Amino acid sequence: MRRKPVVRAGLSALLVLGALSGAGGAFSTASAASGAAPAASAAAHAATGAAAAKPAALVRALGRDLGLTADQARERLGQEAAAMRLEPTAKRAAGASYGGSWFDTDSGKLVVGVTSAERAASVRATGATTRIVKHSADALDAAKARLDAKARKQAAPAGVSGWSTDPRTGAVVVRVRQGSEGDAAVRAFLREAKRSASVPVTVEKAPAQAPTTFAAGTVGGDPYYTGNVRCSIGFSVQGGFVTAGHCGQSGGSVSGWDGSYIGNFQGSSFPGNDYAYVSVGSGWWTVPVVLGWGTVPDQLVRGSAEAPVGASICRSGSTTHWHCGTVLAKNETVNYSQGAVYEMTKTSVCAEGGDSGGSFISGDQAQGVTSGGWGNCSSGGETWYQPVNEILSVYGLRLHTA
Repeated sequence: MRRKPVVRAGLSALLVLGALSGAGGAFSTASAASGAAPAASAAAHAATGAAAAKPAALVRALGRDLGLTADQARERLGQEAAAMRLEPTAKRAAGASYGGSWFDTDSGKLVVGVTSAERAASVRATGATTRIVKHSADALDAAKARLDAKARKQAAPAGVSGWSTDPRTGAVVVRVRQGSEGDAAVRAFLREAKRSASVPVTVEKAPAQAPTTFAAGTVGGDPYYTGNVRCSIGFSVQGGFVTAGHCGQSGGSVSGWDGSYIGNFQGSSFPGNDYAYVSVGSGWWTVPVVLGWGTVPDQLVRGSAEAPVGASICRSGSTTHWHCGTVLAKNETVNYSQGAVYEMTKTSVCAEGGDSGGSFISGDQAQGVTSGGWGNCSSGGETWYQPVNEILSVYGLRLHTA
């Protein structure tokens, strides 16, 4: 049985799963011990969810991290929500000529790359803007898949930070750590990448610091614990929550912020992937909420529509709490020291040790769980997340939504 509830400043009396968003969201666990507190909190969120769609605190958070005025932040949140709703329809209209999509901050509209002028007219009829591109998204993904296959057989050199597709330039982008440009292994990797690709391969300079995961030793905060590792809860699903795979192995026991038993890892994958599923029981339960940590109101999770490249997004974690940025790239392979992780999304949001597994959310839409990155929240950095829809599909889970 759970201990008596402990009310802590800045936390809902709930098991909160993290999610980040351009509109807000925080991840990490808060526990729930009595039936009344979670029910009351959830009811309060439900009653105020619509009115708090663009709360002042959330608008201020976006202003802080993206340099926007309050009016600009409110306008952008509305534009991004419209782009997320439109993207599936526009993609269907593009058909085989679909070349990827992204959010254009200047126009406030979704841009869809198409290889066919005829299809471009159909896409524009949906309300999206179009750009004629040379290569389809399928062609870009196939070229990147060949690099991924090579990395699965033989680890990429440490001087290569990662690689991804970029629909805006129609290329596969390989990121090389600063100072490693002259390494023989790096040059050989780039030659092979360009030789085997049917699309352009470009090279981008990455920070000298290698990407790392964001797990941490046991310290205070609002985490979950497995062994001597602290991580952050991602999103509630029916029967448990999803988080990062590098935080624990299948069968491992999980404790909450107060040290009480939550459940066990029912599945975990890392490297290759970075996701896990933890069951919840013993007096804990889940609700569709992401903690705002007092920076923004706690955020209700209403779905998992995917935010486009260029959209704003926020992250919540047990170490650095709430921070925002933008989606920089999708389908990126990240070359950690433990091995490559595939199909990640890169953001300009900072993170630090202990934030692993926490929520990325855009508006009220769950995006993914924090994996790793470089830098910190004092000097800045970049962070990758494992998309949540893939995790739900792999484990056959259903997102807990409001």
